[in-house]
Amino acid sequence: MESWIHRLFLMLSGALAAGGLALASGSAVAADVGDADSQPLIDPELDRRDIKEDRIDTEDFEIGVFGGAMSVEDFGTNFVYGVRGAYHVTEDIFVEAAWGRTDTDETSAERLIPAQILQDSDRRLTYYNLSFGWNVLPGEAFITSQWAFNTALYLIGGVGSTDFAGEDQFTWNFGAGLRLLATDWLTVHIDGRDHVFEMDILGESKTTHNLEFTAGVSVFF
Repeated sequence: MESWIHRLFLMLSGALAAGGLALASGSAVAADVGDADSQPLIDPELDRRDIKEDRIDTEDFEIGVFGGAMSVEDFGTNFVYGVRGAYHVTEDIFVEAAWGRTDTDETSAERLIPAQILQDSDRRLTYYNLSFGWNVLPGEAFITSQWAFNTALYLIGGVGSTDFAGEDQFTWNFGAGLRLLATDWLTVHIDGRDHVFEMDILGESKTTHNLEFTAGVSVFF
């Protein structure tokens, strides 16, 4: 009887010991997992760079000069120059005032007859106009892989007056141009326009188309 009780006691003692070891092992594994969870799996070391952003001017006024060639119908193609000023109402719409001047040549009729239709003082053509522009295709121009400039392809049209041959003629103008923003305050323009007005110098009144192609620079202020 005592032997049986002794064996039962030994069996219970062994089971309790095995359970204690299992609990201790589980606690150790849980502790290791907890320590692993508290540490990040990846600890990258990144070098931070200080980035300096360019301060773009927010002025809406633009003024500049231009020069190029103007073909006055029946009076040849000559150098034209002038000034332009613009107010940018929005990013897409602007209003522009312009003044330009060119000298003209003799007509083919004057060279053939020969006869002088205009006095030398009347051969100078001067115009001024007020136009509205629309930036239809804003974008970028990449000069190299390191240089990119903001650009805008625009349409423009308006009305004004042309002083030629001693008369002032109501004038329509329309055309297109490309504006390239070289810096945050300096722009480069390439422009083509048609100045349309009535002319009756050669004995009959007719509508003339006078093409102008110019390039210029302007500044924002």
